[in-house]
Amino acid sequence: MVKLLVRSMTGYGRGEHEGAGKRFTVEMRSVNHRFAEVVFRQPKQLAPLEDRARKLMLETVSRGRVDVFVSLEEQGEGAKVVKVDKALALAYYNALKEMADVVGSPEVVDYTLIPRYPDVITVERAEDDLEELWAVYKGALEKALQQLVIMRGREGEKLKQDLLQRALNIENWTKGISERAPLVVNEYREKLLQRIQSYLADINLDEARLATEVAIFADRCSIAEELVRLASHLEQLRQSLELSEPVGRKLDFLVQEMNREANTIGSKANDLTITNLVVNIKSEIEKIREQVQNVE
Repeated sequence: MVKLLVRSMTGYGRGEHEGAGKRFTVEMRSVNHRFAEVVFRQPKQLAPLEDRARKLMLETVSRGRVDVFVSLEEQGEGAKVVKVDKALALAYYNALKEMADVVGSPEVVDYTLIPRYPDVITVERAEDDLEELWAVYKGALEKALQQLVIMRGREGEKLKQDLLQRALNIENWTKGISERAPLVVNEYREKLLQRIQSYLADINLDEARLATEVAIFADRCSIAEELVRLASHLEQLRQSLELSEPVGRKLDFLVQEMNREANTIGSKANDLTITNLVVNIKSEIEKIREQVQNVE
């Protein structure tokens, strides 16, 4: 089976395989789903093989709903079995003898007439060898599954590039916030000093008290920890996109944490410029969240 990195949950695959007088055609379509779900639509005679087929699918598909459509054609006439209902044949024979006795006919009952009566002789399709049937079925299933994986991988690569670009956008806006944050405290100090001087022009300024107020403000609006955590989540997102395993659920969690940090930064900012950057970041995180819903 082809191994790829990030995979989408949407895709299509088709496979055909012949053998043992059978021809299988398998088509499968996958869509987004929180968990892995495989639904089969196939002939009743394949019911004993459904668990094997599902297990084979789930070895490759870890997330998403996959609808599998299976058709089976007999190649040639196929094996047939002729069956005789002995009890029914005997019943017909006895009935014919009884009729002869009733009408007083001396003729012996012609037993060759009995097979002409309904249900005495039936022709049925021979029962399939399940192991032989599975070998052919599996061949078609694996071909379709391989195509599905390839298509999901191509879609996944597009998702990956989109997510990386959005992560870069967030990183750039975060740098803008990091550069702006120290200036907010300085501007607060200047504004506070101007207000004090305008109201208390003739009174000596208590520098210690001013420093305390500025320190309290700086502590209250400090976003250093949130910026560090947001940067860490972005790096984890990039690393996850390089893993050769399903990462959809992990990305889901990272997006929740990124959104949490962005909300905290926005609530503590006390600055219009930072607030506008946070709005951009939250908008981009929401777009990432929507895309992550497509990742296996």
